[in-house]
Amino acid sequence: MAQESPKNSAAEIPVTSNGQLEDSHEHGFNRDLKCSLPVGLGLSETKITSHGFDGAKEGVVEAGQFPSKGSSASPKSSVISPSNAAASRLAGQGCDLIIPTGGRAQQKSGPVVLADEVKNPAMEKLELVRKWSLNTYKCTRQIISEKLGRGSRTVDLELEAQIDILRDNKKKYENILRLAQTLSTQLFQMVHTQRQLGDAFADLSLKSLELHEEFGYNADTQKLLAKNGETLLGAINFFIASVTTLVNKTIEDTLLTVKQYESARIEYDAYRTDLEELNLGPRDANTLPKIEQSQQLFQVHKEKYDKMRNDVSIKLKFLEENKVKVLHNQLVLFHNAIAAYFAGNQKQLEQTLKQFHIKLKTPGADAPSWLEEQ
Repeated sequence: MAQESPKNSAAEIPVTSNGQLEDSHEHGFNRDLKCSLPVGLGLSETKITSHGFDGAKEGVVEAGQFPSKGSSASPKSSVISPSNAAASRLAGQGCDLIIPTGGRAQQKSGPVVLADEVKNPAMEKLELVRKWSLNTYKCTRQIISEKLGRGSRTVDLELEAQIDILRDNKKKYENILRLAQTLSTQLFQMVHTQRQLGDAFADLSLKSLELHEEFGYNADTQKLLAKNGETLLGAINFFIASVTTLVNKTIEDTLLTVKQYESARIEYDAYRTDLEELNLGPRDANTLPKIEQSQQLFQVHKEKYDKMRNDVSIKLKFLEENKVKVLHNQLVLFHNAIAAYFAGNQKQLEQTLKQFHIKLKTPGADAPSWLEEQ
């Protein structure tokens, strides 16, 4: 029998490109896997990690990011879906993701919570500081320009005149209060001295029999003067308390509104000046948004200025009515009490206090008892 030549036997052995033997089963598996992967992804780019090829176990194929040889397309990642048993186990655990046979991850239907944009308190404070700084800068520049005579200011002549009169009257009322308080202090000292003098005369009247009547007359006179002085002191103190309330509360509250009005006027003029400067400049795509924003800010401060001006006008009107009523009653009280006291008309003096519902404090009523002092 003829023997086969060695040449023919070697020709039947499959040889790879690098001269190594080729395993037919491995070669077939790689060829099938190549067909199942996307275009542009070779076997050299794929790493297979397997725990077995049984149907109940998962298989993971991780696609590398290396470009394939001879391909101009960008590499694409490939996802191979797990087995049916793995998918059912993930669903049983309550996973929010389900992987269909198509290979894309989808979210299960259910309640969806949309989170609002979280506001950063630090950014809000920073924005408030920025706005405050910008507003302060504009107002300071407006005040300086007005003092230097370069800037224009809005003036309500009638309202400004009323405010000037109010401030001048407040200074005069404060002067009256200082003088009335001085008079009250001096009268209190005089009444205290008269009371002590009356007690001294009464003591001497008891100890000097030959001058009993003379000391007695003087003692009665000083005690009567001290009593009338206490009545007049009560009227003066009531006058001081009423005028103090008018000056330090009613007028001061109106002047506080005036200060707010003046601040609103400065802001209004500051933003008005900005708007005028922008209107005098060129109008292009960059300046039109600034002009529109400046117009909005100007309108806001104009409304605030108009509101404060209206509030000041109303308060000045009510203040004038209240001031006339209060001062009329207090001036009548002061005049009648002083006139009755120096005329020696005790009955008229007491009637004046009753007319204005003034109750005198009993001497020593405010003093604590000896039990409280212990």
